[in-house]
Amino acid sequence: MALSSASLSAEIQQAMKDKDASRLSVLRLLSSSLKAAEVQKMGELTDDEAIAVVAKEVRKCEEAAAEFERGGRIDRRDAELSEAQMLRQWLPEQLPRSELEHLIDEAIAESGATGPSQMGAVMKALMPKVKGRADGKTVSELVRQKLS
Repeated sequence: MALSSASLSAEIQQAMKDKDASRLSVLRLLSSSLKAAEVQKMGELTDDEAIAVVAKEVRKCEEAAAEFERGGRIDRRDAELSEAQMLRQWLPEQLPRSELEHLIDEAIAESGATGPSQMGAVMKALMPKVKGRADGKTVSELVRQKLS
């Protein structure tokens, strides 16, 4: 789903009509985060910047879920994972693992990397190609495996 203030406002209104409190809460959080990023930038966000804000919110939810699980709060973990899932609809479709591995192989060849010490060069070449379509942590782990 494309991320625009109009579509987000429409989603908020629909959640209010449906009396879906959890969805409304997540949408308002996203709206607030986007507005805060616009204020910080002092202008409108580009699509890439908006996607980065959404990805950051998804990552926060996933990290909170992991902490709640470590603390034995399964109910809160499930709530955080549910919020992360709702936020993911605003992100571009994620790359399949096979395509991601292909892009990693291309980046390794492009950068001429031969070992883990050149991981930074590979990541620099790769991240613009996968931005918003793959989790940075996953990309980093796969690059590390391929360079080892």
